[in-house]
Amino acid sequence: MKKYKILIVGGGTAGIMVAARLKRADKHLQMAIIEPSDKHYYQPAWTLVGAGTFDMQKTIRQEADYIPEGVDWIKDSATSIDPENKTVGTKSSGQFTYDYLVVAPGLVMNLDGIEGLRESLGKGGVCSNYVDPEYTWEVLQNFKGGNAVFTQPATPIKCGGAPQKIMYLTEDYLRKHGLRKKSNVIFATPGTVIFGVKDFADTLNKIIQERDIFFKPFYTPVKIDSKNKKVHFKYSQSGINSCIGTEDSSINEEIVGETEIVMPYEMLHLAPPQEAPKFIQESLIAHQEGPSKGWVKVDINTLQHLDYPDIFALGDVAALPTAKTGAAIRKQAPVVANNLIQLIKHNKLGEKLYEGYSSCPLVTGYGKMVLAEFKYNNVRDSDPLLSKLFDTSKELYPMWLLKKYGLPYLYWNQMLRGKM
Repeated sequence: MKKYKILIVGGGTAGIMVAARLKRADKHLQMAIIEPSDKHYYQPAWTLVGAGTFDMQKTIRQEADYIPEGVDWIKDSATSIDPENKTVGTKSSGQFTYDYLVVAPGLVMNLDGIEGLRESLGKGGVCSNYVDPEYTWEVLQNFKGGNAVFTQPATPIKCGGAPQKIMYLTEDYLRKHGLRKKSNVIFATPGTVIFGVKDFADTLNKIIQERDIFFKPFYTPVKIDSKNKKVHFKYSQSGINSCIGTEDSSINEEIVGETEIVMPYEMLHLAPPQEAPKFIQESLIAHQEGPSKGWVKVDINTLQHLDYPDIFALGDVAALPTAKTGAAIRKQAPVVANNLIQLIKHNKLGEKLYEGYSSCPLVTGYGKMVLAEFKYNNVRDSDPLLSKLFDTSKELYPMWLLKKYGLPYLYWNQMLRGKM
């Protein structure tokens, strides 16, 4: 059984960033990354792929090009974590032991979390940028009118703003192609508000009203009836269903019983329900009960495990009360790397803390973007330099350029190299 000083589970954004930072700090550290995939994906651009304004192939690179020099790549899937015996099991490479463990396998799509989702996804107008953004673009190009419905599940999801970004882009596309008057654009969400941070919510509410978008809070998707092209929602608040923006019966909703609402669609875009990988859920490192059940139990500021001090977790799999985004990882990775270096060299944690920073580049149309940056408790946390130049709570063309060109460049050349 091979032992490593630091073993990293997951070679996505979080795992690679931590490995790169650790190697930059101490090139002699003995490390390995467990990651089965040959490919590394820049998923933030998938919103733009779904709207036909970014090439899918440019979001894919070889994983081997980003594993830091001197780090062993165990090209396999992790299947178990035993924190008591400090071992990680894999599908075909056996077990590995560690002094320190970094848990960053991301999350997985649960296509069985909504009845009918697995059978309907990828055909008949049912699409998801989370799974196949190229099919979203195909659906959008073939759309001729009717209901374009955008929704998301009640589970945590990565990039919570993504389901509404494609909705704004679709609405803009329909305007540009003379189809807007024949179409209803509907955003149905289990949430209570369009966005949790007031400054950005004010802008988005204004956009929704000005562009005649139906906003349906308290709508949790529970079933897709692809044969009849209808989506079923459970309404999670008693009383009459609410609609901010446009009041109109043209969407032909039906209320069934006390809490079920059935809505026809021509285009249905959704984020599938998402969860931690099974081997995480089944490990002692996950919360066993409560609202964070199944996600890794860490201190929200140090990212150190609350029961096993030799374990850290970051990225989508960590139970943190903030949005699951690559931007969040950019602030988490330096904290984890610093803490590991300090523990190894001085047997104590470092001074760096993670304050919950996350960011959601809210694309609101072709050539327009609101850059929502925030930290724990939905406190706005905009970049001081950008804030001097722009009001990032407004729709801006420079922010669109940042999303389309700046952020991908920084991701591949700076973030994954441990330089920012």
